[in-house]
Amino acid sequence: MAQIFRAKKAAKPSKQIELNIESMDHQGRGVARHEGKVCFVAGALTGERVRAQVVQAKSKLLEAKMTKVLNASKERVKPFCPHYQQCGGCSLQHQSVDGQLNEKQHAVEKLFARFANIKHLPWQAPITSMPLHYRRAARLACIYDKQSKSMKLGFRASQSKQIIEIAQCDVLVSPFDRIVNTLSALAQSLSEFRLISHIQLCQADNHNYVLCRHTKPLSNSTRETLQNALENCQVLFDDGETPVVYSQLPYYHLDEFGLTLEFKLNNFIQVNQSVNEAMLRQATDWLQLSNDESVLDLFCGVGNFSLVLAKQAKNVIGVEGEAQSVAMAQQNAQTNQISNVQFHCFDLTQSITEAAWFDANLDVLVLDPSRPGALEVLQQLPLTQFTRILYVSCDPVTLARDALVIAQAGFELEKLGLMNMFVHTGHIETMALFKKQCK
Repeated sequence: MAQIFRAKKAAKPSKQIELNIESMDHQGRGVARHEGKVCFVAGALTGERVRAQVVQAKSKLLEAKMTKVLNASKERVKPFCPHYQQCGGCSLQHQSVDGQLNEKQHAVEKLFARFANIKHLPWQAPITSMPLHYRRAARLACIYDKQSKSMKLGFRASQSKQIIEIAQCDVLVSPFDRIVNTLSALAQSLSEFRLISHIQLCQADNHNYVLCRHTKPLSNSTRETLQNALENCQVLFDDGETPVVYSQLPYYHLDEFGLTLEFKLNNFIQVNQSVNEAMLRQATDWLQLSNDESVLDLFCGVGNFSLVLAKQAKNVIGVEGEAQSVAMAQQNAQTNQISNVQFHCFDLTQSITEAAWFDANLDVLVLDPSRPGALEVLQQLPLTQFTRILYVSCDPVTLARDALVIAQAGFELEKLGLMNMFVHTGHIETMALFKKQCK
């Protein structure tokens, strides 16, 4: 039987609805109600009346994108970036910086009330950041577009693999804020540029680094052209198989603590240098360590917290799941002549019953996990051994969830503060101090 092809009818555009925005969620979206459903509206602010396009409808909620502001909030400002609403980066440019902090604080309050049953939070003054030129590291995506027969270079669009070509990025430190123009010109003139999948940018205290990740070998002439064009940077190459060759490892100084930390470009570091320094200062102020206390630092990375705390404590044990980060932490301890710290490589999502690094005589616990949080290890540790727990979080949902486990172990939330690590974005970085309650 012959089958007749029938073209699918084009989907009708979803209807426009008008909404009163009641609040904002922890992702920076406006929250409203429509016909009995909760509606999340990208681009809308608390107190506004907006017109929005529904982009996804579920049984109990709607997701929408704002199309027009009918009554604007006093916190609404003009976005500074020509790529706003296309690039998936700074999604809160339409809100004042103070307004961003206030809404993030309200979002954390709602999450703690919901997940940890803690309704009155001991807020401390937030750690703030410069609104522009604060980001010392970023990654640019590269792709060859077969239709236009040209290279595209830029950042990913919001919730998409599509690349948004950019001319500049004003949250990057100089000279990276304008480096895209140079790279874009190279992308069109060098035939081998299509072999490059990503370009990583990182400003260290010794050099500006540009790391080209490529899928096939690059010729010497292409490498030389890239290095000559980026004369103020150290250009590195990564084929995914052989180790990256550094003429000198990147490093950053922590002058206040008399430390220098080296790292490789595949190690995690905090991209906002000034906030990182303020974060470490706040951690030491809140903990007030004595020289007879022992510290367990989990998710320690290259030693950012461990080495600072080792200068004040009796000893520190740092644990990290990435072997290369542990190796750098050990090297940093040796370079800085710090002998009262030990580093161990261990997957903290696994059972710790046989972990050689755990000592029941430890006094203070420091946690700096990634977005999934620290639930697995918190459920295993004998938390009552600690007098204080310092939790540095990059996801308020997992922080609130984990705070319940800590509270159930007999701890009270004593201090809580925002750290505006990523200005103009929905990311919420928080530091929390828990103290063991006296019976």
